[in-house]
Amino acid sequence: MIDKIRRLIFVSIIITGMLVIPRSLYSQGDETKPALTGEEKILDAMHGISSHTIMAHVNELCTEKYGGRLTGTPGYDASAQWLASMLKKWGVKPGGDNGTYFQKFPNPYTLVLESGSIELHIPFKKNTIIKKPYEYQTEFFPGSTSGSGEVEAEAVYVGYGITAPELDYDEYKGLDVKGKIVMVEREVPVSPAKEPEEFKKWRPYSFHQYKVTNARDHGAAGMLYVYHIVNPNCLYFKDLVVMNVGKTIVEDIFAGTGKTHGDVLEKIEKTRKPQSFRTKKTVTLRNVTEHHPEGVGSNVIGVIEGSDPELKNEAVILGAHLDHLGHNHRMMPGANDNASGVAVVMEVAEAIHETGLKPKRTLIFIFFGAEEQGVKGSEFYLDHPVVPIAKVVGFLNLDGVGRGKRLTVLAGENYPALWKVIEAANAKYVHRVVKSKGFHNRARPRLDAARFMWAGVPTLSFSADGAERLPFPTYHTTWDSPDILTPEIMEDLARILFLAAMEIVKY
Repeated sequence: MIDKIRRLIFVSIIITGMLVIPRSLYSQGDETKPALTGEEKILDAMHGISSHTIMAHVNELCTEKYGGRLTGTPGYDASAQWLASMLKKWGVKPGGDNGTYFQKFPNPYTLVLESGSIELHIPFKKNTIIKKPYEYQTEFFPGSTSGSGEVEAEAVYVGYGITAPELDYDEYKGLDVKGKIVMVEREVPVSPAKEPEEFKKWRPYSFHQYKVTNARDHGAAGMLYVYHIVNPNCLYFKDLVVMNVGKTIVEDIFAGTGKTHGDVLEKIEKTRKPQSFRTKKTVTLRNVTEHHPEGVGSNVIGVIEGSDPELKNEAVILGAHLDHLGHNHRMMPGANDNASGVAVVMEVAEAIHETGLKPKRTLIFIFFGAEEQGVKGSEFYLDHPVVPIAKVVGFLNLDGVGRGKRLTVLAGENYPALWKVIEAANAKYVHRVVKSKGFHNRARPRLDAARFMWAGVPTLSFSADGAERLPFPTYHTTWDSPDILTPEIMEDLARILFLAAMEIVKY
């Protein structure tokens, strides 16, 4: 050991021209390491944040044993149990029901058991029909809350599927769709960004739940929803077979009608008059599903209680939705959406544990369930909060933070005090491109962050962008897998959030 020390001292003198004792030798003999200041402990923990650990969490969450994490399923529950075990390991106390980490709420769910099928009937010769099949994923997805069964009927185009007497607008007027298949557009023909006041009148008709309900109420047996993603945020009707379809199917059904899809949409938006029509095209839909009305979801909640007698009554929340889409016949991994956000928040929780510092304000970690099923987990939490909502000084939400080279912060312009903390942490230590945006969600809530902002909580929501374009869509498809992620962007975001959280909670 003496020879080793001599060599290290000699090398130090040669390189630096002066005597420097390496930190690794402080503990030799009877001497102890010098005590670190609070700031040094924070910097040590920040540099311990690792993209490798974050990716390990992402890979774990995307494994088959969690089955795509659809809230209410055994797979989701298993992922929540694993996450709770990690929080316990890091000394984060339970914040859920009855001393557990879990805050439970009713959450019916539907399983898609097969890929389903769509076939267009094409007349060929006299008394001869060719059935054109379409391809799962690239051309359609089975409706995630569809009824189970087979429907063969004429497709009827009904625009946005709206019946609104007070707006003098009815896209089903004059049409008999009983037993038929309706083709329905998503959203409404009014832009919330361009016409916010007018949109308020149309908003109730923009929800997926409304569209399937209106189709069912008019007697439709099937529905082609022009929304080409997997989407479990809808209602289940056992007698309505629903398929989510893309451009190819829509164009094939419009072909030969004398109309084009684009022209019809443009006319609806310009005139605000229905353009519904019978396509005279026969389609066969088949879906195999299993509905579970008894489903129960849960949020996973952990708490680090504040140490200051007064400030501990205030809270800072870090959150991300744990759930994804489950199996839409094939498993939906949900790596970017939103294993990435969960993994980053987990890394922040571990880094805070590593500092050994006690925050003055209370810090709450929430991993929401049922974001994909109508942002239900955050809605339930706001009705049953751990700390009164008025005492929450800030909520930092992560959703889709795993792919890209830049960070976007929604609502930074709405809440400049929170944004300045983020901006300062990035400028001093990380140096990523981080852009702030205003956020006014006038449509249906698509983020947990929207629920909190509507409740009056200062909220920032983080996402990543700027990644190289892939040859396939990854949002709500089977292609949202860990291999498409950018580990470095998650590491940098975890460091920014860790530093910002420590600044806000005080220590």
